[in-house]
Amino acid sequence: MTSAFSEAFLCEAERHTAWGVAQLETLTAFLPDGPWEADLDACRYRQGDVEMRVSVLGTYDLAEQSWMWGWANPGLRGTEVVALSAVVERYGQEHGIAELTEGFLDLSGFGDPRRAAEMLAFTGMGVAGAPGYIGAPAGPATQVYFLPDDPRVPRAELDAITLPRMLLTGAQLIGHSARLVVGGYFDHHGLPYRGEDDRIVAELPKGGPVVVTFDGAGRIGGVRIGALS
Repeated sequence: MTSAFSEAFLCEAERHTAWGVAQLETLTAFLPDGPWEADLDACRYRQGDVEMRVSVLGTYDLAEQSWMWGWANPGLRGTEVVALSAVVERYGQEHGIAELTEGFLDLSGFGDPRRAAEMLAFTGMGVAGAPGYIGAPAGPATQVYFLPDDPRVPRAELDAITLPRMLLTGAQLIGHSARLVVGGYFDHHGLPYRGEDDRIVAELPKGGPVVVTFDGAGRIGGVRIGALS
């Protein structure tokens, strides 16, 4: 593994940032504070008084600064608890994204290995279509990442009021391609849209068009909801 993510991975990650930010906010509001426990054989996770079905996405070794996908874990490979992680591997194979198909990733060359691990978890969440991810300490030097796999976990809905903030926050998360952030958000919510030289225009189910403009550097210049001009 090099000290940087591939173009294919970054483009895939960007597609999930805006809706992923909204979904993580929704998951955080859903989960109460409190200790956690998990039964991997039963695919069960409990935090406070909330219990849900989960899948193991991967683990991050803080000492080795390495990531291992759940599907590649020798103790879990082929079991039900890594079913969603296996979806990520298959997607990576179909789209030629090495970071999703290499079972073990050495992140020590990254400037911030922990942030790199979070990007892998975030992208895995998006590829699997999971309603968020949960990172929890599983020992003094291990962080385990779970994907909720339970219909009781709420999904973030399209909200015209928060839409501008989600797009802007998502575009700042990685900073690779704001257009992919915007297009990915609209794709996730099933909104028809068209791309033009300096803007993307989508049609909201209610409330008319939303126009996202881009500046000369490709950054989001503005988000306007209402009449076209």
